[in-house]
Amino acid sequence: MSTTRRTLLAGGAGTLGGLLLGAVGAAGCAASGPVPHHELRLMVPNIPGGGYDYTARTLAVTLSDAELVEAVEVFNLTGGSGTVALTRLVHEAGNHRLLLQMGLGLVGSVNTHAERNPTRIADATPVARLVDEAEAVIVAPDSPYRTLAALVSAWRDGALRAGIGSRPGGPDHLALMLTAEAAGIAPDDVRSAVYDGGGGLLAALLSHSVDFIMSGISEYRHAIAAGELRVLAVTGEQPLAGLDAPTLRESGFDLAVTNWRGLLAPPGLSERDLAGTTAVLDALHATPQWRRALRDNGWTDSYLTGEDFGRFLTAEDARVSRLLNGFPPVTVAEGDAET
Repeated sequence: MSTTRRTLLAGGAGTLGGLLLGAVGAAGCAASGPVPHHELRLMVPNIPGGGYDYTARTLAVTLSDAELVEAVEVFNLTGGSGTVALTRLVHEAGNHRLLLQMGLGLVGSVNTHAERNPTRIADATPVARLVDEAEAVIVAPDSPYRTLAALVSAWRDGALRAGIGSRPGGPDHLALMLTAEAAGIAPDDVRSAVYDGGGGLLAALLSHSVDFIMSGISEYRHAIAAGELRVLAVTGEQPLAGLDAPTLRESGFDLAVTNWRGLLAPPGLSERDLAGTTAVLDALHATPQWRRALRDNGWTDSYLTGEDFGRFLTAEDARVSRLLNGFPPVTVAEGDAET
């Protein structure tokens, strides 16, 4: 492998260009052995600052630190709540140099945009599920609500508005609506505002445009550690290490829900190309650098590849479709919108 390695983390909507994952393994390459390389590109379907973007940039840096790459660039292609990027991926049939960072949110977007965009996740090639992440109920540091019970009491009275950073069907939206259901709040009584990306969501919370947010932890971990945000509860099965916050169940609500994130490739890949891409992810998964990234971001390892990941995607599509049928319809404009 060349001794020169570069990590290029380019942001900006619509930015196309650059290299990702130089050092992708050839088919059959052992995870512990040398990994031959070729060029790939990692596409993020939303703006910089959100969960997909943060996951992709963590992935890129970790691949570089583990010396599995020579050059890394993450680029953003926005539009249609992620469906524009999915359509681009599907139109790149046979292109083994392109991957799409995706997850539960894109499953929801595809279901809510089905009439406007016929592209389905099943049209792409499943590569890997990487991580699970708990959602969290987060308030500003000067919020009057010190516990989830106190917040839910005011929420039931109709006095609160929530902020979420994912479109209808995305992880924030699903976690919010399921938490409301567990708290005995009717779907039609949930007031929320949708913000495109973690930066806008944080600004809305700190400016008191919303009373609390439902979001993943990773993009706010530094602010939480500094006391600039307060977490009232997390939505996973277990509390998060290093975070003084109970689970929903520990707070008296019988619910656990998590987000997940993974990677898709274009359709029409050869078996050799797909095996090569999987080989470098297998190699990454075995590294201490990736284990450290999981720990630092509060992510749970949920690594799953190949046909097993494909079956999981099929089940998730059906599950999200059922959930959305039970929620009131939501109209969301670009930027932020009342729901």
